Amino acid sequence: MTADWTSPIDVGTMQLPHRLAMAPMTRSRAKPDGTPGDLATAYYAQRATMGLLISEGTQPSDDGQGYLATPGIYTDAHVAGWRRVTDAVHAAGGRLFVQLMHVGRISHPENTPHHRQPVAPSAIAPGVDMFTMRGMQPIPEPRELTTAEVRQTVADFAQAAACAVEAGADGVEVHGANGYLVHQFLAPDSNRRTDAYGGSMENRARFAIEVVRAIADAIGPERTAIRLSPGVPAGGIAEGQDNDDLYRHLAAEFDGMGLAYVHVLHVRSDPLLADLRKVFKGVMIVNRPGRPREKIGSDVAAGLADMESLGVMALANPDLVKRLETDAPLNEVRQALFYAGGGAEGYTDYPALETA
Repeated sequence: MTADWTSPIDVGTMQLPHRLAMAPMTRSRAKPDGTPGDLATAYYAQRATMGLLISEGTQPSDDGQGYLATPGIYTDAHVAGWRRVTDAVHAAGGRLFVQLMHVGRISHPENTPHHRQPVAPSAIAPGVDMFTMRGMQPIPEPRELTTAEVRQTVADFAQAAACAVEAGADGVEVHGANGYLVHQFLAPDSNRRTDAYGGSMENRARFAIEVVRAIADAIGPERTAIRLSPGVPAGGIAEGQDNDDLYRHLAAEFDGMGLAYVHVLHVRSDPLLADLRKVFKGVMIVNRPGRPREKIGSDVAAGLADMESLGVMALANPDLVKRLETDAPLNEVRQALFYAGGGAEGYTDYPALETA
């Protein structure tokens, strides 16, 4: 029996009213210390009718920051800021997972506390530029993490997860995709380590598994999730199908942990997604960037996903679910304002149907 995106679903301990999630999207509007900005409360609460909100990437430590004005979740101020967000989301009837994003080498010293050199599995520059206060600059070569530092980073993720739950989040999603730190460990072209975290497929998968297990131990597996992007080139990683077996290995490992969900960014037409679906028997969320409106729900209907995540549509339409249900027109997307200015424009000023 196939499901419809409008049908309810249980995820972890949550009972969600339907099967659409808001995908994580960096908005670069946090305060200089990484505390969510005053408008973040309104932004997330406006979108609380999505079945599940997955927050923008949120750094678990100083070393985890890469972009300007991204939020953190590792200080008392961060916890207090996120508590305001989660209280507002819950008051509006929504649920929110905080995405934990350590960017690894996708960073620039000018964007980070204490102007630190980026860290990574290996000292390999990604070969891409990053926006800084002085404009676009090449990302410098990162410093290779020592084995002890890798283990400390695992602990940092677990501590950040505990902070997120303290702040009222319903759970956390590890960002294991899009060329950031966890993905850098997975990919052969960014991981040339010779210790237990590099070399073989099992060793390259070790960091991701240890991070997820440490978080599950800290806050419970039902509050723990991970996002993956098999074969998606990003951040200087040119990962191809030759790494697919690693993702099948991860799916098998995660299947036995009782996680809330696995979130897969999928851009390919080969059978890998179906393979992962067979191996991981828990809740799977699928994100297809640029998914057209008429295709929403197709992965759920085909049995390839339990939920689907939507990004830009949810960004530009605070009442997206109502618009889809009533076949109402969608707001025009203002892409130039995705990260710009730090204010309400292009952030909290997209109108709902009643005010459009």
